[in-house]
Amino acid sequence: MRKSLIVAGAALAGAVWAARKVPAELGVRPLGSGPDREARIKASPQFKDGVFYNPMPEPTQVGAPSAGLLRELARDREARRPKGMIPLLVPPAREPDPDGLSVVWYGHASSLVEIEGKRVLFDPVWSRRVSPSQLFGPKRHHPLPVELAQLPQVDAIVISHDHYDHLDMVTVQALTRTQRAPFLVPLGIGAHLERWGVPAYRIVELDWDEEAQVAGLRFVATAARHFSGRSLTRNDTLWGSWVVAGRERKVFYAGDSGYFEGYKGIGAAHGPFDLTLMPIGAYSPAWPDIHMNPEEAVNAHLDLGGKLLLPVHWATFTLALHPWAEPVRRLWSEAKAREVSIVVPRPGELVEAGSAPEVDGWWETLG
Repeated sequence: MRKSLIVAGAALAGAVWAARKVPAELGVRPLGSGPDREARIKASPQFKDGVFYNPMPEPTQVGAPSAGLLRELARDREARRPKGMIPLLVPPAREPDPDGLSVVWYGHASSLVEIEGKRVLFDPVWSRRVSPSQLFGPKRHHPLPVELAQLPQVDAIVISHDHYDHLDMVTVQALTRTQRAPFLVPLGIGAHLERWGVPAYRIVELDWDEEAQVAGLRFVATAARHFSGRSLTRNDTLWGSWVVAGRERKVFYAGDSGYFEGYKGIGAAHGPFDLTLMPIGAYSPAWPDIHMNPEEAVNAHLDLGGKLLLPVHWATFTLALHPWAEPVRRLWSEAKAREVSIVVPRPGELVEAGSAPEVDGWWETLG
């Protein structure tokens, strides 16, 4: 009995210790974070009636849960996770090619692009769970290929929006200590970063169609069809996609988005792109407007004038009801049918955009 009480007490103490970070994880309401940011937000064409919104004419909403959702969640749970260990690779330590373009996908959306000698880190998330608490929420299907401390010095850290699977407080705090690079974020997200200890001089907040020069690269915040929020309050920070352009090379990172006609305009204004990083997972008939399916990712890639497509937003966390390997199977089928060049790296694998390896179906035995 005494031993049981000790174990229960230790578990409760652990839960209380873990829960202490939750208020900080929720972030900050940006309208109350300072007059300068408030003025910029209220002047944004994407802001009205107290929130950011999607100006594209298509609706953007999360549908009501189906009556059989609980049955669906309980059914085929094993199909929504890999059947074995996901193979990991450790990228080589090296200096980036001053004329080249390469990428390392660490899992989910976290990716490191080396473009013309500079390194750009997209949506870094190193926590075990994507949640305001590490006691619950979707957890990783595979470890990180490298620890944060093993990352090389990067030139820019780019965030697409403030959902937990794209913006992680613990990772941001670690990068603030170990890196010197600025954070480029959509409008409003700087309020979260400031609360988490990022110095204001390292934060670059942009509205859609605004741009900044960092380390000799041009960064443009572009549109996405999504939403934001780290609690029950939604859309008080902006979401977006990103264009990264060097002298000769260009990369597009979509973040999270449903498909919309605006990709054609982004392609016309900023493309063509040597590499696109496109989300292919976590789609559902219940939310068709906020996440692309694999076929729509190919459509968007072609709209953008993309040459090589690298899929992200799959494999690492279960965030929807579809089988674990279904997104990449559908992507591969669609790419072959439409003669689109894709690369599907293992987490940690270094890919040279100009000599990407053939797709080998490494996931097939796991799905």
